[in-house]
Formats: sequence, structure tokens, C-alpha cells
Amino acid sequence: MLRELAGTILLVTANRERDEVQGLRVVSDLLPGAGPLGGLYTAIRAASPARALVVACDMPFLTAPFLRRLVAAAAGVDAVVPRTADGYHPLCAVYAPSAAEPIRRRIESGRLKVIDALADLRVREIGPEEIAPYDPDGILFFNVNTPDDYQRALRLPVRR
Repeated sequence: MLRELAGTILLVTANRERDEVQGLRVVSDLLPGAGPLGGLYTAIRAASPARALVVACDMPFLTAPFLRRLVAAAAGVDAVVPRTADGYHPLCAVYAPSAAEPIRRRIESGRLKVIDALADLRVREIGPEEIAPYDPDGILFFNVNTPDDYQRALRLPVRR
């Protein structure tokens, strides 16, 4: 799905030993030890001068139409971030190169919570009303983090 949306797909990893994964360009964290915020920073820097469409690897129900909507809303802001009733989803978002420096400053000061980094950026929020047409089953942002999540995901409807 991502191949139809992006010219280059990057896999950001803390594992510096990886060179290639299934034909993807593997990029090691530029600021090791910074967790997901460091991965986000690395993705933004590696994508520059283009915008980075960031997608966490544990979200199997994202769809191309929804990701296209995020990309379409990216003009004039540092980030386009979906917000559901559960909160923001900053690891399914679009970031401009201008977001890199504020994120780097947060990392250098030890403030590593991804959601808090949005306070330093010009953010275009995609709210529940805009998300609803793309998420009729309420599973767009479902995360698979455990074996139980995986078993549940296998039983959920799939729409692309």
C-alpha cells in the first residue's frame, strides 16, 4: 500500500546492523537512545527535502485513501496529525522538514514524549469527523502490540 503513495519507503530502526529489509531503505536512528521521537526525527531528516509520511509498523488497518487525505492536508504546516476520541496519533502523520529542528531540540533536552513534541509545531489536526468516512469499522488506528492483539486483528474486517 505504501508503495503507491511514496517514491521511497524508509524503515527507521535502532538496530544499526540492518542494511536491507525486503527491498526497503533501512535508516539507523540519527540520535540513538531517543526512542520513538528519535525515530520520528530520523524519518523527517531522511525524507528531506520532501515531507515524511510516517506510519508505525503496528497499524495494520491503515488505508491508502486515508493516508492520501493526510498528505493532501500537509501544505503550510509542520505536521498533519489525526486525532480520535482516544487522542492524537503522531506516528501516523505527515511531517514537513521544518519539524526536524524543534524535535531535535526536544531530544537534546531529554523531553522524549512524542505527543508533547506537537506543542512546538504548527499542526493541522484531522479530527474525528474527518476520519469517520475512512474508518467505518473504527479500526483504522488499531495497534498490534501483543499476541492477543494479533489474534483479535485476524478476526477484524479488512478494508483497503
